[in-house]
This record gives sequence, structure tokens and C-alpha cells, in this order.
Amino acid sequence: MKTLEKYIPQAAVKPIFQLIQTHNVYLKIVNERVTRHGDYRKMPNGQHQITVNSNLNSYRFLITLIHEIAHLEAFKKYGRLIKPHGKEWKFTFQQLMLPYLRPEVFPIQLLPYLAIHFKNPKASSDTDAKLSLALKQYDAPNDKNYIFEIPLGGKFRLYNGKIFKRGNQRVKRYECLEIATGRVYLFNPNAEVEFLQRQESHE
Repeated sequence: MKTLEKYIPQAAVKPIFQLIQTHNVYLKIVNERVTRHGDYRKMPNGQHQITVNSNLNSYRFLITLIHEIAHLEAFKKYGRLIKPHGKEWKFTFQQLMLPYLRPEVFPIQLLPYLAIHFKNPKASSDTDAKLSLALKQYDAPNDKNYIFEIPLGGKFRLYNGKIFKRGNQRVKRYECLEIATGRVYLFNPNAEVEFLQRQESHE
């Protein structure tokens, strides 16, 4: 419980601790992985391992942890042949999350975004641009920008070192040209990237 107190809102600590005990979960808190916030796997010894990134703010950490517990519960209840983020998982995630959608756990400003998101939860809260932006306000400051903040034609670098040029918005996502290959990729507006200085943008 002392460990959980460092990572999730105080009001959620006791019930989450009970959930972890009930399901025999080994919770592993790990360094940041850029491609995901957390994951769940069943170990060969039958124990359930959930990993969550240590750098998440307490609200995102709680959502991620419940997201992964929902995988575990859905597989137990419906079998391992269900789709990882199919209707069974969505229903389980909604049910698990419901008791925490209150002002004792989340700031009042976040609750409307969470209520909308959990009507039909996505595979990642990052794909819900409005919720992701609302959660971002509680992150520690960093030097990253969102794609939608990059000016048209501006260059940016991804975590893997690849450099892109921002193109036009297509419906919700942005077309971006990878400089090295000339290939075009679509980016979510709230993807975090490193903006390269404007003078570089005019090379």
C-alpha cells in the first residue's frame, strides 16, 4: 500500500490494493516505455504480472492500472480467445472504473472527459485527444510539443530519432512526411514530439 500511495490518488489506494490481492497480481513499476503506458501478461507459474510506467501522473497511472486489471478480469471471465480490446474488455473496464469516477479520486475538471471516454473506452487513452490533453495538465513539465502545436512545414523528431515534416490535417490526424524516406505517416494530434527550431524548418 505504501508503494501505491506514491503513484495513485489517496482515495483509490485501499480498493486498488484489494483488487491486486484478489487477483494475485504482481505489480511491476518500470521506467518509461514510449510505446505504451502499461501491459498485462500471465506468467508461466500462473501469476498475473502487470507493469506500469513509473513516470505517469497519478491519474494516468490509475487509469492504466485499471485498464490492465480489466484485461486480466475479462480473460478470466470470458476466456483467452476474446479480442484484447473487444466488447468484453470494454464492459469490464467500464465496470472497474465506475467506482473511481468521483471528485474524491479525480479532479472535478477531469470528470467530464472521463465520463465521455468511458461510454466507449479506447484501447489507449492517448487516442482520445481531449482526455489526453486534460490529463497532460497534471504531468511534470517537459520540453515536448504536441503535433497540433507544430506549424505547417515545421520539422520534428520522434523518440526514435526519425525526423518528420508536418503536413496538412486530414480529418482528425495529421499527414507528416518522414524526411529520410519520403514516406507519409498519419499522426494523432496529441502525439508528443520534439519540435526542431524554426530556422531548421526553412532548410
